Amino acid sequence: MSELPKRFEKFEKDFPEVASAYELLGRAVHKAGPLNDKTRALIKLAISTGARLEGAVHSHTRKALEAGCSKEEILQTVMLALPTIGLPSTMAAISWVEDVLEKK
Repeated sequence: MSELPKRFEKFEKDFPEVASAYELLGRAVHKAGPLNDKTRALIKLAISTGARLEGAVHSHTRKALEAGCSKEEILQTVMLALPTIGLPSTMAAISWVEDVLEKK
């Protein structure tokens, strides 16, 4: 897995029990159904896009790449939000995705 954001590393250091519980919850929801890694990664990216969460879009773009998603799959996932969340929000999310893609 890629390097964790400094804010999350501090959270883990300051609140280790909460961080551990958070990680366990994440693992549990990923195992709770039949979706494969790529599908789950793209769904999480879509949710982050719709919620306008820049850090989460960065994180879930990295995770989507790690799950084997292509640049085209990632960008289409964000573009699918356009009719629902509008052009400005979609353009912001694309810029956040590109922040990560440009580093690869």
